[in-house]
Amino acid sequence: MVKITHSGQINLGNFNVDCYVLEDGRRVISGMGMQSALKMLDDDSQVGGSRLNRHLNQKSLEPFFLKAKEEGHLDPIICYKGEQKINGYESYTLLDICDAFLEARKNIELGERQRIIAEQCEIIVRSFAKLGLIALIDEATGYQHEREKNELQKLIDIYVSEELRAWQKVFPDVYYQEIFRLRGWDFNVTGIKKRPSVVGTWTNKFIYEQLPPGVLEELKNKTPKTDSGNYKARFFQSLSEDIGDVHLKSQLNSVITLLRVSDTWEEFISKFNKLIDHRSEQLALDFNDFTDLE
Repeated sequence: MVKITHSGQINLGNFNVDCYVLEDGRRVISGMGMQSALKMLDDDSQVGGSRLNRHLNQKSLEPFFLKAKEEGHLDPIICYKGEQKINGYESYTLLDICDAFLEARKNIELGERQRIIAEQCEIIVRSFAKLGLIALIDEATGYQHEREKNELQKLIDIYVSEELRAWQKVFPDVYYQEIFRLRGWDFNVTGIKKRPSVVGTWTNKFIYEQLPPGVLEELKNKTPKTDSGNYKARFFQSLSEDIGDVHLKSQLNSVITLLRVSDTWEEFISKFNKLIDHRSEQLALDFNDFTDLE
C-alpha cells in the first residue's frame, strides 16, 4: 500500500487540483482534478476521473497517446491518505496529455470538446514552462522544506566521492606560473614546490568556493588530517570523477585564462569579479582579500 506523505492543492486557472507526494518521492495529481483542469467536462457530475479515461482511450487520439501508454505514463496510481483511497497519476502525465492533445490539434480535425481541451492544454503548458510542475506541487504540499535539505545533500554527494581517489596532478604548473608572474615572484622548481601558503587560500577562493554551496566544506570534512591539523591529501582527491572533477577543471581553466590575459594582479581580480557576477549572485571579491594575506 503506497502512502501519501504530503498533500495540498495547486491552482490551474479556475480549478484547485489535489496533489500529493508519495513515500517513494513520486508527485501525483488526482485524476478527478486533472480532468477538471483540462476542462474535460462542464460540471462535476462525473467524478473519479471517468471522463479522463474516456478521452485517453478515444480512437481518434490513439496515435498521439501511443508512446505515453507504451512507457506506462498513463497508468493510474492507487495511493492512500490514511484510510482514504486516492486514484491519481504521476505529475508528468498531465504534460504527456497536453503534448498529445496539442500534437493532435496540429494533425487532425478535433471535436468541439477536444478543441476546448487542447486550448486548455496550451495554457497549462505555457504556465508550467515558467513555474515547473514539481516546484508547484512541492510548494503546495509544504514538501519544499524537506526537498531543499535533501536535494542539497544529494548535490554535495554527487560532487564528493565517498572514497578518496588516488592522487593525480590536476593543477598544472601554468596555474602557479601565472600567479607568480602577476605577483612578481620568481618562478622556479623550488618556488613551485615551496610556494607561499597564501596561494592555497587564493585557490580556495578562485576554484573551490565557486563550486556549488557546501562542496568545499564537505571536502574539508572528507579530507583526513595529520595530528598537527594539516591535511594529508588534496581537496580535489575527494571530488567525484564524473561531475565534481569536471566542474573543478572547468573553473580552473577559466581562471587560468583570466590570469594569462591580465597584465597586473589588480586587473585579474577585476576580471575574476566580472566572471562570478556573470555566473551567479555571489558577492564580488574584495581586492584587499588578496593583498593583506601575504
